[in-house]
Amino acid sequence: MLRGSCLCQGVAFEIDGALKDPLYCHCAMCRKAHGTAFRARAKVLAKEFRWSRGEELVRFYESSPGEFRGFCSVCGSSLISKFDVKPAVYGVALGVLDDDPQVRPLCHVFVGSKAPWFEITDSLPRYETLPPGAGQGTRPRDQTDG
Repeated sequence: MLRGSCLCQGVAFEIDGALKDPLYCHCAMCRKAHGTAFRARAKVLAKEFRWSRGEELVRFYESSPGEFRGFCSVCGSSLISKFDVKPAVYGVALGVLDDDPQVRPLCHVFVGSKAPWFEITDSLPRYETLPPGAGQGTRPRDQTDG
């Protein structure tokens, strides 16, 4: 069981399952939503995710057609993403996990739109957009979203 929460501790959640496809996303939307050079995220099955506190505080913003970014309405912490075309899968921001997720990001995506001031210094694979044949369980994407 993994636990996660927002900065103000008003929202908390639990994941009873494995995280999949962990990565670093450097697209402009993730950078703006998280206020940093990239977002570390992984996928989780919706049926293995549950709010344990503060679900009523969570607000969703439709950042792209059919893609919704969930955040705490009190402190602004980015929590999860939901997708109309793949409702059985959520994207979880690794930074809000309170426990070790037991996975580590496997690659960097959307490096074609990464912050010009950030230097990637690890040896993980890098992709201008998404790896060939990958996809995040949603629509095809361009270099501005992730």
